[in-house]
Amino acid sequence: MNPRIIAKTLGVLAILIGVTMAACWLFAWLQINHEGATELNRSASRALGISTGITVGVGCLLYLTGIGCAHELLRREAMIIVGLSWIAISLLGALPYLFCSPNLDAFDAIFESVSGFTTTGSTIMTDVEQYPDAILLWRSVTQWLGGIGILVVFVAVLSFLGVGSRSIMQQESSLNISDAGASRIRDVAFTLLKVYLALTVVCLAGLIGLGMPIFEAVCHAMCTIATGGFSPKNASIGYYQDFWIELWITVFMFLSSIGFMLYVFFTNRRWERLKSEEEARYYLVLILAAVLAIALDLHFASTHYGYGKSLRDGFFNVVSIGSTTGFCVSDYDQWPLFSRILLMVMMLVGGCAGSTAGGIKMSRIILFVKIANREMIRSFRPNQVFRIKLNGVAPDEKVFVTTSFFIALGFALSGIACIVVSLFEPDLNMISTIGCVFATLFNIGPGFEAVGPTQNFAFLSPATKMVLSFLMILGRLEFFALLVLIVPSLWKRY
Repeated sequence: MNPRIIAKTLGVLAILIGVTMAACWLFAWLQINHEGATELNRSASRALGISTGITVGVGCLLYLTGIGCAHELLRREAMIIVGLSWIAISLLGALPYLFCSPNLDAFDAIFESVSGFTTTGSTIMTDVEQYPDAILLWRSVTQWLGGIGILVVFVAVLSFLGVGSRSIMQQESSLNISDAGASRIRDVAFTLLKVYLALTVVCLAGLIGLGMPIFEAVCHAMCTIATGGFSPKNASIGYYQDFWIELWITVFMFLSSIGFMLYVFFTNRRWERLKSEEEARYYLVLILAAVLAIALDLHFASTHYGYGKSLRDGFFNVVSIGSTTGFCVSDYDQWPLFSRILLMVMMLVGGCAGSTAGGIKMSRIILFVKIANREMIRSFRPNQVFRIKLNGVAPDEKVFVTTSFFIALGFALSGIACIVVSLFEPDLNMISTIGCVFATLFNIGPGFEAVGPTQNFAFLSPATKMVLSFLMILGRLEFFALLVLIVPSLWKRY
């Protein structure tokens, strides 16, 4: 293990974060010149300026530590970098919230920063609209950076990563790199960035065309494509009460919850791979079935829900929760029990592998069902030979083991986290406690009841906020890349 290459890589990451902070600082400065030196604008400019200086300074110090190091990044070092980098960017990203006015305390600032970078969307801001625009812009930028995976940017632009680039992309995201075939990882990363940018620009243009103010459109476009759910409005998308805005955002939430490698296949004209795609097809069927079921439940169980409103609210909220975005147009906590349970299932499933969505991922659900079917048939036909395929390819047996272990570990971690949260928050009921854990561990955003779509996480104790912050990073890195940091053998020199 080479600590200098780790320090060098973390240093470049910190500088990159500093550059994005500087862009928000420039926006704050332009606001001062355009709107005048109001207290809010001055506080935002001061906060982002100080934060930029600290972040770039830390980055430069780390980079200088590893300068001249020619050693390429190996798999073990890549795994260390993935885990440490998400902790580092979360701490650096909290600085603007600490220094602005109104400011957050350290625990709240870290929680908000982690929620942004992990694209969870849970918030402790009780009144979002009282914060300066530049701080809200930074809040959206953190989600946009975290959506595609900030380390994917590294793979695309850094030449010294070497063989570790593949490990970084595999550990930092749910991308199936084997689908890339013989393509260079940097080429794949560049294509992903182009797709991500294109989706953001098209979404932004549509929102502006539909009449949304430019600043709000920028924030919502970034958080839609990142499936993050932060909004500069307290009422989220429900503030606009506009069917076409809701529809446009719903389309892009769905597109962003589809595996981004599909877009790579499309741009490379790999039509045979697109035809064999199972995950996106099953995900679309699940979304449509959930929308229809919830719409019917809302119509027949609620006196004030007609067919049109039932379908409209059901469509938006199912895609929002299923894609783990977390935008809201209505309070689903007031819905019938069947609809709420179905939404909880959608939370757990999440989007497709290789998308910006959280959750278990549709590909794992499909594989798990196929594995369960195989084992049930084997119970009475032990000699039958099975060939399980996903997207037209038969995965290695170790993939089946990893899938089953991931799902089992996810529920085990959920149970442990619920116990811990219940110790710190004895006044929370069971549904609220489960909502806290599911909303953060699976990067969804809003939960149920006390942390529902019209509530926030501000009332929780500092200890609980740190536990939930850990869960957000744990879920974003899909458990292993963070848990591996506590394995002693990872740090041994051999």
